[in-house]
Amino acid sequence: MTAELVRGQNHPLSQSRLEIRVSAGTPIVAAAALSDETGRIHGVEWVAHPGAPTQPGLEVSRQAAADHRLAVDLDALTEAVHRVGVLLALPAGGAGPVRFGAVAAPFVAVTGLDGGEIASYTLTGLDTESAVVALEVYRRQGAWKVRAVGQGYAGGLAELLTDQGLPQAHQLAGRINEAVAQGLARSVQAPPPRTADGDRSRQTATPALGQDQGGTAPQGAPGPVPPTSPYGGQPPGVPGQPAPQPTYPGTAPDPSAVTQPSVPTAGSPIDYSHPRRQNAAPPPPPPTAPPAAPGQPAQPVAGDATGWSMEERLYNQVWGMFEDLARTTAAYRSAVDFAESRMDKELEQALSDPRSRIGGQGDAAREAARARHAQLVDQAREALDRDIAQLTAEADVVEPALPPAYARWDNPVWHAYRPPMEIPMALRLGDLHLPEADGIRIPMLVRLPLERGLWIDSGHTGSSDGLFTDSHALGRLAMDTAVAHAARLLAVYPAGEFTVHVIDPAGSGAQPLAPLVRSGVLAAPPALGAAGVADVLGRLTQRVDLVQMAVRGGAADSLPPGFDTSQQLLIVNDFPHGFDDRAVNQLRYLADEGPAFGVHLMMVADREESSGYGPLLDPLWRSLLRLTPVPDDHLADPWVGHAWTYEPSLVPPGSQVLQQVLSQVAAARTK
Repeated sequence: MTAELVRGQNHPLSQSRLEIRVSAGTPIVAAAALSDETGRIHGVEWVAHPGAPTQPGLEVSRQAAADHRLAVDLDALTEAVHRVGVLLALPAGGAGPVRFGAVAAPFVAVTGLDGGEIASYTLTGLDTESAVVALEVYRRQGAWKVRAVGQGYAGGLAELLTDQGLPQAHQLAGRINEAVAQGLARSVQAPPPRTADGDRSRQTATPALGQDQGGTAPQGAPGPVPPTSPYGGQPPGVPGQPAPQPTYPGTAPDPSAVTQPSVPTAGSPIDYSHPRRQNAAPPPPPPTAPPAAPGQPAQPVAGDATGWSMEERLYNQVWGMFEDLARTTAAYRSAVDFAESRMDKELEQALSDPRSRIGGQGDAAREAARARHAQLVDQAREALDRDIAQLTAEADVVEPALPPAYARWDNPVWHAYRPPMEIPMALRLGDLHLPEADGIRIPMLVRLPLERGLWIDSGHTGSSDGLFTDSHALGRLAMDTAVAHAARLLAVYPAGEFTVHVIDPAGSGAQPLAPLVRSGVLAAPPALGAAGVADVLGRLTQRVDLVQMAVRGGAADSLPPGFDTSQQLLIVNDFPHGFDDRAVNQLRYLADEGPAFGVHLMMVADREESSGYGPLLDPLWRSLLRLTPVPDDHLADPWVGHAWTYEPSLVPPGSQVLQQVLSQVAAARTK
């Protein structure tokens, strides 16, 4: 099972010989540093770098590159070594970028020798830093784990190594930069990237990609795009740059490679390479619609992406719609920004000349600048409207064809629901949309099994409608959202393969929880009071410990007779009411270690109410995927920095579909 980490999250390692793969959109320097329990590097011989690429248990690349493979042998490390840090830096003194904020977000993956991915991490949020500790492999109680660090340093390698306690930090940083410069002088220019057919080709306009978090792109020149999406998948890569390794935020990455798309040109098809795809593409979908007339866009068809099944095709098609909307919106915003900057520059030039500042000549110059601005904006809006119309037509076709795991609660597919025999690829948690295309809703799909817990925020959100100022009403809606998510999870798993526990210390969630209680799908009645909290957390913590020991000991088949091997979900309401320090630590343990061993967490809580615990709970909140019970633009994709508005997937008022589905789930369990 693989895991995609967020900053501060860790994951156990079951292998001692590892390969750490680094992908970036620009040449970077990769190094590895050994340190003791406190994180201190004792000497230059504890660092593997391009000038000294091999150390006991370590081997790194000899020069700067966009892709690296670092070899780590944990058994070859001395007893004094407790940590192995992966260090990344931009080459100093060259003509390339000087800060990570101006390049695509680096992607780091830990794999076994067989290529199977164990954990991955995308270093988003960097700005002025030129060196960063990407991740750390560390020893804890005799077992090795990997932790996503993402600690950046604006002062480069010298500042990073100084912070690690190395006395010769500046001298070593100089030797590393010198070795990198010599390697670049000896290297030949890389050939242009090869193109490959993507998994999806759509005829659409191709305006230039716009500004992203890493810098600006002039008109007609796409800028670099960081390599992940907010709810899973790997973008197809950056034209003219090496394709990054695939990853799926919030879910398990796949070791299969993603092909490099061809560079788009104006008016030509855009090839989209989808996440989790192998180089050998599956059979294309059968043609179900007549070819479009010359010069006309193709008629949308549900399942027109590639895949081994209709479910996978629909998943890839939804992902492609998300990509398309993100890119066409980025192009529009970039064009508008360019038009405004051009108008400002022309107005500044007109006003800087005293002879044309006043009179008819100055007025004419200003009017001409505004006219050109309006023309550019109109052209950009026309291209955006054309793409939105095409996406709207596709969404109208795709939405009715989605299976229950992907469908909204108001989709008629739920009326023909039957408990499935297999686990689906993904689960719908809501919808995403952008202000420029408010009429299009893109399903927010996360891969199964869940790799991150969920946090349903019952506190004040950034919702602009202002309808839920009452904290009690918002808390009730948050519990309704949690129940809808839990019911969907129960519905998409085969009978008996998903178990739900509820902690409701004060009993405030009795009314929203009524559908789960009445249908009998809960493992036990909701736990009340501090005693109930301690009992449920103790049993689930013991379960994680038991499975963890069995897996690490290679005795996964030796679990006790009658052991429940189903996936477990714990819903926690009214946190921190009823929680003492021990319960809080158990909750953090379940959030951190539970998903890898079949125990998932869904918290319904207001973060401000738990502020009394101080920074103790910060790692807990960071490890959970925050969702809101009302529309809120808190999700951002790292490609171009769009703030996506999230809308939860709720049961329509007055609908009995939830009770009908839960009744069938309960009946299937009794059989």
